[in-house]
Amino acid sequence: MTETGNGSVIVAGAGPGVSGSLARLFGSEGRSLGLLGVDEEALTDLAMELREAGAHVQARIVDLTDDAAARAAVTSLGEALGPIDVVHFNPSAFREKDPLHLTPDELAHDVALGVGSLLTVVQAALPFMHPGSRVTVTGSMAADKPWNRAASLGVQKAGLRNLVKSLDDTLAEHGIRAVTLTVNGTLAKEGTFSPDQVAAAIRAAVDQPEADWQAEVPYGD
Repeated sequence: MTETGNGSVIVAGAGPGVSGSLARLFGSEGRSLGLLGVDEEALTDLAMELREAGAHVQARIVDLTDDAAARAAVTSLGEALGPIDVVHFNPSAFREKDPLHLTPDELAHDVALGVGSLLTVVQAALPFMHPGSRVTVTGSMAADKPWNRAASLGVQKAGLRNLVKSLDDTLAEHGIRAVTLTVNGTLAKEGTFSPDQVAAAIRAAVDQPEADWQAEVPYGD
């Protein structure tokens, strides 16, 4: 990241879980925050909480699968907040359908959110990023151990990890790196897999030494 470490942080798919914990963590460091999400109530509540804690926050309600609208929202945040140090990508679609009931259209819709919209967000943010900027992604053990009753989630997380590795190789030419944190456990209110602990691990992944950079960081057992 920048030597001054005072650039902004964009959180795509912001809400009350890991993404909210990460926003609070960066906010406590004095970072300006840009929040993107489709749930107006959740986004408004998080933005209000962060502002009350003293953070400078801009929020945009947007469907990340709407490419034009999402690009416009990211551009708006970049123009409002200035240089972007970190883009965090969090969204995924949970649909409880096994492969015999999941339709191709449903799978395509879920992948558009959980994988494709990463391209939209990063491409729109790139003009505001700089050498040292980072892209972080919330990954999941579903990439390797999918639950058949939510088949699209495993496809999303496997595709997301693959795409992050390609992004990292491409962005490295610009001095920017990308990393996915593979969460090998189920999120819980407390303990290792609490949102705060997972967010802290994502934050630590941002500060990996360039020489030892890993595009995938496993977390938990």
